[in-house]
Amino acid sequence: MDQTTINIILGALLIMCLRIFDVSLGTIRALMTVQGRKYVAGSIGFFEVTIWVIAIRHIMQNLDNFWNILGYSSGFALGTIIGITIEQMLGSGFLQLYIFSMNYADTIADALRKNKIGVTMLPGEGSSGGVAILMVLIIRKRKKELIKIIDEIDPTAFISVHTATPYRGYINSGK
Repeated sequence: MDQTTINIILGALLIMCLRIFDVSLGTIRALMTVQGRKYVAGSIGFFEVTIWVIAIRHIMQNLDNFWNILGYSSGFALGTIIGITIEQMLGSGFLQLYIFSMNYADTIADALRKNKIGVTMLPGEGSSGGVAILMVLIIRKRKKELIKIIDEIDPTAFISVHTATPYRGYINSGK
């Protein structure tokens, strides 16, 4: 390979890597924004945009290079996937779960409480009769643990998961 071809490939790879970093940061920044963590989101945004400017500068200087555009696009796609993966690993924030169980609500509530997960139980009425609704607020990192506990007791329970932003009060992280 000649030096020009090597430079073209390296330039496209550089752009791809820069996009992976800035889009990953952008994904995490957006989640921090939703959680109301404005100073963290602002700090991440600073680095995100700095990296983006460097990448777009290289693209604009070489608009006729298809490989740079391909690097830019693939970096965006990979950055989105990596950003979501990082956020899932961090497990930051809170979730509110609604658990509907026809026959095992008390057993589920007891098992969750034994695992230091707070539960509020409400009576409900479904199309086929009475149902108990369990409301749970947890830190995101405990989601898999909570689902496993429920599935062991009532694999047919309906579970609805929502992102939550606590306003005030106390939540026991449980561990």
